[in-house]
Amino acid sequence: VQDTMAACVTPDMFRARYANVLEGDENWKAIKTSKSLTYPWNSGSTYVQHPPFFEDISIEDEGKAEDIMGARPVALLGQSVTTDHISPAGNIKEDSPAGTYLMEHQVRPRDFNSYGSRRGNHEVMMRGTFANIRIKNEMAPGTEGGVTKMQPTGEVTSIYEAAMGYKAMGIPLVVIGGAEYGTGSSRDWAAKGTRLLGIRAVIVESFERIHRSNLVGMGVLPLQFPSGVTRETLNLDGTETYDVTGLEGGITPRMELTLTIHRADGSTDETPVLCRIDTLDEVDYFLAGGILQYVLKRLAA
Repeated sequence: VQDTMAACVTPDMFRARYANVLEGDENWKAIKTSKSLTYPWNSGSTYVQHPPFFEDISIEDEGKAEDIMGARPVALLGQSVTTDHISPAGNIKEDSPAGTYLMEHQVRPRDFNSYGSRRGNHEVMMRGTFANIRIKNEMAPGTEGGVTKMQPTGEVTSIYEAAMGYKAMGIPLVVIGGAEYGTGSSRDWAAKGTRLLGIRAVIVESFERIHRSNLVGMGVLPLQFPSGVTRETLNLDGTETYDVTGLEGGITPRMELTLTIHRADGSTDETPVLCRIDTLDEVDYFLAGGILQYVLKRLAA
């Protein structure tokens, strides 16, 4: 066998086989393409859309941290919220914000496919953020599936619609939760969707390691309650507004910040929170607006 292989398998065979490996066959060559240095986005596609992560980016701006003032919560969540709760990968419900979007773009429910298959379209994925049918938002007791209450009206609506409503009013958002927030698989859209909804900070008892890092990488501030302090000990119900102060003096890893809680009855409480930007590199990412912006600025420098 070895003698036969030595006689029949020669270097020239491999050179001939791989000489034109990138040219493809006639079917590949027949595919119509446009000559461009950049990808020609198809505005009609419901699978791939131009993501907005670099909108309004300033290459010259080195970035600075700003305090968060007057933020509203869109979700008050319990323990062990998983990345699948935050960004589901399964089927898209017809009556969900993502389902409504697809039907408005002439996609029949039987052709919805899954969130995972449409992860190249931020319009679908941001509508799917916090839209898991099993997620329970304590701001809207007795409901499941990505529902919240707009404040101060108390209107019950989807988290996506509420987030867009607050965005139109220029109101920053926060999410409040329990321990082990972001547990489960490392799902990038759990952080991307959070950012695109306008959520500036996630304030919880503890984070899963990778999701915490992903939040920083998307420019979302991870904050941790001190030991023994929870949404329950603080009697939070989602009607409050929140200030996060101490950022404007400069960020250092794991610094202490102040969370001020303004309650609907006019009373105010304060608690220290731990800034879970854990490294100097993460400080740079956060100040740039996220790791994508950081890399682009470095390339353009």
